[in-house]
Amino acid sequence: MSSLQPHAIAKMKFLQRQAASLLLYQGVMEGAIGRAFLHLLETLQRGDTPDSLQAYGDWFRVQAERCQSWQNYLLTQILRAENPFTRQAQQSDLDILPRSLTAAARRDLGILQTLYQCEGVQIALWVQAIAQLPDLPIIWEDAPDRVEKIEELPLRRKLAALDNWGDGLEPLAAHYRRYGTGKFARNQAFRWQKGELRAIANPDPVHLSQLVGYESQREMLLKNTEFLLAGYPALNVLLYGSRGSGKSSLIKALLHRYGDRGLRLIEFAKSDLGALPEAIEQLRGVPQKFIIFVDDLSFEEDDDAFKALKVVLEGNLTARPQNVAVYATSNRRHLVREFFEERPRPQDADEVHHWDTVQEKLSFADRFGLTLTFEPPDQDAYLAIVRHLTNLAGLDIDPEDLDYRARQWATRHNGRSGRTARQFVDFLTAEFAVSEK
Repeated sequence: MSSLQPHAIAKMKFLQRQAASLLLYQGVMEGAIGRAFLHLLETLQRGDTPDSLQAYGDWFRVQAERCQSWQNYLLTQILRAENPFTRQAQQSDLDILPRSLTAAARRDLGILQTLYQCEGVQIALWVQAIAQLPDLPIIWEDAPDRVEKIEELPLRRKLAALDNWGDGLEPLAAHYRRYGTGKFARNQAFRWQKGELRAIANPDPVHLSQLVGYESQREMLLKNTEFLLAGYPALNVLLYGSRGSGKSSLIKALLHRYGDRGLRLIEFAKSDLGALPEAIEQLRGVPQKFIIFVDDLSFEEDDDAFKALKVVLEGNLTARPQNVAVYATSNRRHLVREFFEERPRPQDADEVHHWDTVQEKLSFADRFGLTLTFEPPDQDAYLAIVRHLTNLAGLDIDPEDLDYRARQWATRHNGRSGRTARQFVDFLTAEFAVSEK
């Protein structure tokens, strides 16, 4: 039998009704912490001690797993919510949105503020009363200096300080317009897989500071990416050259340079390029800027992926969104394979304009507005890369010995390239670490 006072039971029922009456922000309560909170309220009302303790433990555990308190969770969900209001607020000023929509949003924010005001200590007191515990259960609290996204801090503080969250609708709508909502607000890297965009939880940590050489190519790529971020038409880019020269790493490093400015990277396998027009339509009108990243690109004749990418590069009746650009890498200058028997000869009678077909294949790479060439590094360039990576790794090694070992490594392992240099320094770092134990 519950040992809670009637007013406590009434408070729990009120919170349940409030959560159930959300019109637009229902998704806020669908996260693991939200579901555990509602389950805990339901369990506490029954007054069963073991069930209440277990439900509180489940709620505490999901907060600990995500390093996120109940109140922090609510603010995060609001700032990244995806619903009819947040989607329309991204594309239109607040004063021209339907009145019913803004009224529902204001009402929901008031409800969420009520849930926010039910602090962890209040829940812990209810659990203590039911279980007759001598001490208050431990309450999950966030580290005071923990910051998830710097750009969210001003609005988090503003909402927390407001007497009525409904008054924060205008700055909240401005936040949605600038930073987006849903998965694009939560993550920076994605992969098209099984017909949908799936977030990459741990993108490659490569940074531009780790990449040396090819300075002119890097500057051109950075400049083009700056155009994209500024809202101007950016060129599609083909990075062509020898294997291991850092083409893919350079593209992936853009995410760490510009992710905080709204850049998002979407990886497409060549086998999925047929869905590229569909995916790009999902990005239209979203405030973030997107690079479609296609690695190691080449095509066979009559490849459907070739046709899909051609549509994206050249355009069709549907205009390409200005917030999207394609960055592809390839070891082949001519992306579509061509055979000698395809070259036109006087005796060919199969196609009158056979040379036009060949030219179409050869010129496919020209449909990228910008082509950056990466030639194999000579020995001096290769050793410069090795020395740079060694300095970043903090290794103390004789320069002559380093150069000698680096040359030996390149001779025995895949030749001179940025990739070979990285592999050599990784090996050297592990060797030093193990020898010092």
